[in-house]
Amino acid sequence: MTDASQNAGPMLAADGTPLKLSLARSLRRQKLRALLLIAPLLLFVLFSFIVPIAAMLFRSVENNIVSDTLPLTVEALQNWDEQSGELPGEGVYDAFVRDMIVAIDNKEHTRLGSRLNYEETGMSSMFRKSGRQIKKLDPETDGPFKEQLIDIHDGWGDTQTWRVIKTHSPKITNGYFLNAVDMRRTPDGAQAQPEDKQILVKLFGRTLFMSLVITGACILLAYPVSYLLATLPMRVSNLLMILVLLPFWTSLLVRTSAWKVMLQQQGVINETLVWLGLVADDARLVIINNQIGTITAMTHILLPFMILPMYSVMQTIPESYTRAAKSMGATNWTTFWRIYFPQSIPGIGAGSILVFILAIGYYITPEIVGGTKGVFISNRIAYHISSSLNWGLAAALGTILLAVVLLLYWVYDKIVGIDNVKLG
Repeated sequence: MTDASQNAGPMLAADGTPLKLSLARSLRRQKLRALLLIAPLLLFVLFSFIVPIAAMLFRSVENNIVSDTLPLTVEALQNWDEQSGELPGEGVYDAFVRDMIVAIDNKEHTRLGSRLNYEETGMSSMFRKSGRQIKKLDPETDGPFKEQLIDIHDGWGDTQTWRVIKTHSPKITNGYFLNAVDMRRTPDGAQAQPEDKQILVKLFGRTLFMSLVITGACILLAYPVSYLLATLPMRVSNLLMILVLLPFWTSLLVRTSAWKVMLQQQGVINETLVWLGLVADDARLVIINNQIGTITAMTHILLPFMILPMYSVMQTIPESYTRAAKSMGATNWTTFWRIYFPQSIPGIGAGSILVFILAIGYYITPEIVGGTKGVFISNRIAYHISSSLNWGLAAALGTILLAVVLLLYWVYDKIVGIDNVKLG
């Protein structure tokens, strides 16, 4: 029988191919079919999430504009000792004129001035004004250029101008990240920004603090609502659920604008308090354009995102557990604290992560009701993208914000455990 089994050879499929090979082909086809089914989702995630984040990370360190616009000048400045206190030699000025003429023809000199103006105030206007005069120069016949450039603008006779150009000439820079933490890149190394410009670290701290406060407020307000939704009869529970979901059917901008009306000193809240005699008419509460206004409005807006995960978990907690605890003599408080609450913690964790991540990147609500004291770092990022056009600094701020969120997520996983987070 042994000889017969050896002579039989490998087992064959119905089409005559070896069974092992046929199974391998079948598995490959199944995997390919599954990949094709999820390919649209993968492409969507790639182009709408991964690529923008990668572009942001690159933008935060990319600094090609100086070296690409002034290649000859950057090369000539390598031989200049910026610590000597003396102006560069004629070779640097000659190279600068040649580079500027090309840049003016390509209309790149104003962009370069704007980039350097982030580091040294006045550079933008200096490049713009000098461009009109430099354009008239002929690099072959009108030299030497050192005195001519100084006559065109006094800034070209200041060593600080050339120090800034040389310092920010590398293609990859840490300058944006230094600016994001209230520091700056200088020829002498990283230095702190002047006190009147140190605002970003404070904004990061304020953003984290207010996001945590909003998350805590949402937990306190959402827990009893979720408990009622999970324990009341279905008909009443469905009615309450409609009220919870009702804000989703109203525009975020409308809800935020409504809070701006309500929180004003002549708004609904203050008028009601004055009418009830709880607040004097000449001592109305200031609850708009500050942190209180932002926390109040954002707590209301993000509350459903806390209620829904809590409710989905509480709904799965068997009532028999609490009945069993009470039958053994436990009080209502003991039953809740020892039996019910521990089983609801996964819902609290899921809602907290969701609300905190949404809060830390919120923009519209702080912008409308926060004023100058209740804005988040996201508002500063939006400012640098749309107004100052300092996209490098905006990308660095966004990268730091992303890193902070990932760090807190990691800490949460170590303390609570992400496996304990459930949505039902």
